[in-house]
Amino acid sequence: MSKLLEVRSLCKTYGSGSNRLEVLTGIDLDLNSSTTTALVGASGAGKSTLMHLLGALDRPTSGTVFFRGEDIFKKNERELAAFRNRSIGFVFQFHHLLPEFTALENVMMPALIARIPRSEAREIAESLLTDVGLSQRMTHRPGELSGGEQQRVAIARALVLEPELLLADEPTGNLDMKTSDNIHSMLAELQIKKGLTLVVVTHNERLAAAMGTTIHLLDGKVEKTTLYPGDVCPV
Repeated sequence: MSKLLEVRSLCKTYGSGSNRLEVLTGIDLDLNSSTTTALVGASGAGKSTLMHLLGALDRPTSGTVFFRGEDIFKKNERELAAFRNRSIGFVFQFHHLLPEFTALENVMMPALIARIPRSEAREIAESLLTDVGLSQRMTHRPGELSGGEQQRVAIARALVLEPELLLADEPTGNLDMKTSDNIHSMLAELQIKKGLTLVVVTHNERLAAAMGTTIHLLDGKVEKTTLYPGDVCPV
C-alpha cells in the first residue's frame, strides 16, 4: 500500500500578540492511499483547519504536507490551485450547488472549467450521478432536490475530475439519521469502487465508527489514534 500524505510538524496560528490563536500545534501523521479516516474532536480542536491544510485550501504557519513525496506548499498559488483541482475533491456540510443549474450541469462544471470537452464532461457526470443513485434526477435544479439528494450531487461533483483524495467536512451534518446512513453507505461504496483515500471530519459517531481509522484531536494535537492495519500511522 503506497503512502499518499505525509504531515510533519504542522502548525497553524491566526493573529498575533495578545490576539494570537494557535489552532494546530504540531501535527504528525502518515496517510496511505485507498484508506478511510475520520477526524474527530470537540469544536475548536482543529479538525476543519487540519482538513483545509491537507486540501491546500490554506497554508500552514509552519510544517509541511507531502503529497506523493512532494512538498505541496512549495508551489505558488497558481500551481497550488491546479494541484487542488486535479488531485483533491471536497464535500462540505453546505452543498454549495449553483441554484440556476441542473444537477447534471453542477456536476459537469469542474470538468468544463478544466477544459474537458463538453460531451466527455457530460458522459462522466451522467455516470457519477448514476453511481450516487440520481439517474432520474439529472435535470432537476437544487431547489427541486431534497437535502440528501443535494449532498449526493455535491459528492458526484467532487469526484468528476477523479481525485485521489476526497475530503469531506461534516458531510451529513444537516441530514436526518436515515439520510445520513444512506450517505455513509454511498461514500463507502464509492471509496472502494474508485480506490479513493477518504478523510471525513465528523461529530457523527456512527460515521466515524465506519471509517478504517479515527484520529482524535485535542487542543490542536493528535490526542490518540484508533488504528486499523494499513490505514494511518502517527509518527
